[in-house]
Amino acid sequence: MSFDSQQLFELLPTIYRLRDEEGLVHGSLRALVDVIAGEVAILEEDLEQLYDDQFIETCAEWVAPYIGDLIGYRTLYGLTDKIGSPRAEVANTIAYRRRKGTASMLEQLARDVTGWDARAVEFFQLLAVTQYMNHVRPRNIAWVNMRASSLLATIGTPFDTAAHTAEVRRIARRRGRFNIPDVGVYLWRIRDYPLANSPAVKVVPSDAGDGRYLFSPTGHNAPLFNRAIAEDTITHIAEPANVPMPITRRDLWDRLETFYPSSITVSVGGRALPAAVVSACDLSDAGTGWAYAASDKALIDPVLGRLSLPPTLVVNGQVVQTAKPLVTFSYGFSDDIGGGAYNRLATFSDDITPVFSLTAPATIASGLSSLTGSGVVEVHGNGRFAETLAITAPQGARIELRGAEGSRPTVVLGGELKIDVATDAEVTLNGLLLTGAAVRIPASAGRGRVRLRHCTLVPGIALNLDGTPSQPASPSLIIDSDQVTVEIDHCIVGGIRADQDAIVHIVSSIVDATDATQVAYAAPNSSGPGGELQIEASTIIGKVHARILRLVSNSILAARLADSDTWAHPVQAERRQDGCVRFSFVPPGSVTPRRHRCQPATSANLVRVQPQFTTERYGQPAYCQLSGRCPIEIRTGADDESEMGVFHDVFAPQRQTNLEVRLEEYLRFGLEAGIFYAS
Repeated sequence: MSFDSQQLFELLPTIYRLRDEEGLVHGSLRALVDVIAGEVAILEEDLEQLYDDQFIETCAEWVAPYIGDLIGYRTLYGLTDKIGSPRAEVANTIAYRRRKGTASMLEQLARDVTGWDARAVEFFQLLAVTQYMNHVRPRNIAWVNMRASSLLATIGTPFDTAAHTAEVRRIARRRGRFNIPDVGVYLWRIRDYPLANSPAVKVVPSDAGDGRYLFSPTGHNAPLFNRAIAEDTITHIAEPANVPMPITRRDLWDRLETFYPSSITVSVGGRALPAAVVSACDLSDAGTGWAYAASDKALIDPVLGRLSLPPTLVVNGQVVQTAKPLVTFSYGFSDDIGGGAYNRLATFSDDITPVFSLTAPATIASGLSSLTGSGVVEVHGNGRFAETLAITAPQGARIELRGAEGSRPTVVLGGELKIDVATDAEVTLNGLLLTGAAVRIPASAGRGRVRLRHCTLVPGIALNLDGTPSQPASPSLIIDSDQVTVEIDHCIVGGIRADQDAIVHIVSSIVDATDATQVAYAAPNSSGPGGELQIEASTIIGKVHARILRLVSNSILAARLADSDTWAHPVQAERRQDGCVRFSFVPPGSVTPRRHRCQPATSANLVRVQPQFTTERYGQPAYCQLSGRCPIEIRTGADDESEMGVFHDVFAPQRQTNLEVRLEEYLRFGLEAGIFYAS
């Protein structure tokens, strides 16, 4: 029963209450009762908490490990908020054990422990068997129907349904798969990122009636992904619709209604085209054009991310002009870097006012011209802005140009974007995709600060149709000022040129000079030393020459000298007595400050220990993702045993270790599991 001060006081005899009011020390008894009531409230709260602490759903945080210990719960690496908390795992432990060894439980376990989408496969079901006439198994015949194109397309994937002969190599070492005790757990490291109502990029026409478009805002080929439909509770083994996968032409042709309009939508004239006028097609290059041209339907190539439209379409009996189409689709990437429709609210500067909001066709230049000092220009939607911009921040002003939450506007620069900051001024770019020209901080900039957060400055300035950089050696960020400080956080940028007295901080970002032999960081003349540089959990592709390497931590410096190179070292710091390089990959022949636990650690490993990426081409889903063939010294070489480089905070090694621990606990006796990465 709960008592407050008034209730306790009213329980006293009336005579004492009256005397308390008439006494020499007025209200002394009431004050004593107030103290007693406070102590009673504390005791009641403690008793209620003791009861709550008996249940994992309501217990205090410090009690959760003790409850877990009672049921034999084994602790794991603490990772990110994207992965279930220990409280949730302890709560699910009994439920997991009741379903121990079942494929659906293993799949849910993998998803809960790693935070990645997963699929469990029992390989004994895919073994070719000798048919017994009393128990015919037509799915397990020892040959494949070569006419079944949909079946052939799945061979070697997590959704393989073809029968295989038995393998005796161990699945735990990822050598063999198809055996009676083998269970495979496939994980998808690449996620799908939606982009809604983005203007399709028109390919330079060969004639006036050319209706060729590209889905990617940067105007290059890029695969389209399905929108994964995750289940809160695993009720069945994951299907292709439940995981983020590139959409194939065959899938789109056979099951158009599955992907259109849920994953892909084309809109013209303010309304979405119905599936009846849309078709899958191979739009590969054929001479100067594409293999097919649209006549009476909208043709979509999901593998290349291409769209072909006729000048007009008949939709529900009406003729519709197809100019300026908008597309909704999903692209794939490994983490929240470079901008996109993910949560960026924590990076917004909420203390800057006023805030001017705009949406295309309004121009960004008009929003910037509205600022008389400090302020925010917030761009809504995924529009495409072709402009030449300049931002000038007077002394003490704070200016932020950002894409709104859930938006990723594309800015096609007609010329260099010049950012001039006075002393104590700040300019922040947040959530923008910049292409077409470089960003320049002129020599007139004072002792101010420029921040790039969750932005992409396309490496090589712009991309060709095949995704190669149009200008491989061109830097995307030029710092001529000798006083400014530049912060690059969760960004993708091309090469950087910085005055030797500038200061540059790079955190969780990619600096891509488009080739390891090109210049990633140097002075504006591309050979002298750039300003003081600090790199944390980032991947640098290209040569680096800095006056001071203040700190390089948990990073990859993927650089090498070309034949007849004028540089003496792939990575060089002028002042070696200042700074530190720790837990990072540094190419052989580099001249740096003192190193601590860097790779390659010995001369015997100079050739073997080299970073290997799935792809180094910007725009591809696995861009800068470490390959499975990458040496373990790099994949687990960070100070917290995570991988070096930009995806350090993904904690991929720890997620895999957590899953291995859980699989060992929840597999049935006699079974063996293998972990495979589907992306």
